[in-house]
Amino acid sequence: MKKFLKLLTGRLFTFIALLAIQLAALVWLIMNFMVASTYYIPIVSAIAFISVFVIVNRDENPVFKLSWILVILVAPIFGVPFYMLFGNKRLGRRVARQMAKYQEHYEKEMRTVLPEPGGHVREELSRYSANLCRQADYIRNLTGAPAWDKTSVEYYPLGEQAFSSILDEVAKATRFILFEYFIVEEGEMWSAMLSLLKRKLDEGVTIRIMYDDLGSIQTLPNGYEKRLAAMGFKVGVFNRIKPHLNAKLNYRDHRKILIIDGDVGFTGGINFADEYINRKIRYGHWKDTTVMLKGDAVWNLTLMFFQQWMFTTGEDIDLTEYTPRVSYRSDGYVQPFGDSPLDGENIAENAYIQIINHAKDYVWITTPYLIMDTQMSNALCVAAQSGVDVRIITPNFPDKWYVHPVTRSNYLPLLSAGVRIFEYTPGFMHAKMFVSDDEVSIVGTTNMDYRSFYMHFECGVAFFRSSVAAHVRNDILRTLDLCTEITLFEEESKTLPVRFARSVLKLFSPLM
Repeated sequence: MKKFLKLLTGRLFTFIALLAIQLAALVWLIMNFMVASTYYIPIVSAIAFISVFVIVNRDENPVFKLSWILVILVAPIFGVPFYMLFGNKRLGRRVARQMAKYQEHYEKEMRTVLPEPGGHVREELSRYSANLCRQADYIRNLTGAPAWDKTSVEYYPLGEQAFSSILDEVAKATRFILFEYFIVEEGEMWSAMLSLLKRKLDEGVTIRIMYDDLGSIQTLPNGYEKRLAAMGFKVGVFNRIKPHLNAKLNYRDHRKILIIDGDVGFTGGINFADEYINRKIRYGHWKDTTVMLKGDAVWNLTLMFFQQWMFTTGEDIDLTEYTPRVSYRSDGYVQPFGDSPLDGENIAENAYIQIINHAKDYVWITTPYLIMDTQMSNALCVAAQSGVDVRIITPNFPDKWYVHPVTRSNYLPLLSAGVRIFEYTPGFMHAKMFVSDDEVSIVGTTNMDYRSFYMHFECGVAFFRSSVAAHVRNDILRTLDLCTEITLFEEESKTLPVRFARSVLKLFSPLM
């Protein structure tokens, strides 16, 4: 009863209720228009035709377009207004200008406050492997984020191990702490972190905390940002949820970034909620990973944070005080990078695909969701058919019932091409990782689904000739012992109703 009352009085329930009222009003207006007008069928048909024409000619993922076209053609009187509200990914000129302003500021600061490493990094990488150099160049050219040396790295195969190190590093802060996470939830993990942050605040450390409003809408009480601000923290809440129908609801800050004094940076899959460190069991054992960077490459993460911070709060920042001050022994080449849904570029997915296309011996992947477009599916199949050892680990325990069948709907064509697929038997696989040929890997926040690729602000770190590749490979090898391999025979034996249900969900997966 207590939980039920909390749900009824929570902001999420209010938000959903107000949206439902608006949707009901929209349906009522449409139905009354149909009744009142004897010409509604040709009018609606004409609008639907124009909408389909516009969608077909947009530069978007074909599967995304196909899903909306199907909705509009099947139910045009509802499909057209719903597409205008939720399918139109353009946010308007004002938001585009604002984001362009901060991108320009980002690139300027990248070049002037801390110049990127000299040409020796690219030359050394190019001498070792032209393919690795091309992958690093792609990320640099599209995001402005270069690959760095003079950076040490550490890989954490579990959230609880990463959290222990996070607390140790935060305790050492003397200048500033930057905190950007999708989910913050009151509980053991956040209480320990908040207590430490308060202590550092009392010591004179400047602390900026930013979290996504929708990501934390069920986990933090209403007005929590005011409580944090009253404690002395600088607080930003990304894309505040407003209870009206708007395409902006789609855009979320899914990044996980923690920076200490500009010299230490963490990123990976974990949020600040107890299930990420297995203090609370929701979907079996939670498998997640994190990387810690120390040195010059942290600057990329710092700039990513402040671009998002300035966009969210409007605060202008002099970044000269936030540069790294300590160089560390190089562990390969380290390239943190961000991906934005507003730049028209699908950077994270293309970085993944480049790894797949250039793999010679193996490419191994962990992902919570396997909801792919044709480009990604073809790359995986061609690699496997070419003799590359392609393995993918997905969860056995789903966190979303409607997403897991879509993940499984992609198994059959991959298995038929020779891809090996495993499900993490103890629980939920939340790590988002690629590793190939012991020489390149990516650890970050980007899921293999449409929301991460097209709707979310994401981040990751590409590692070239780094020890991280071996750590990720060995971690996956150990994890495979805890997995169940999915066979081609099993998938071919699925009943017709199961296949049909999966196919229907898959068809509408870009809209989920």
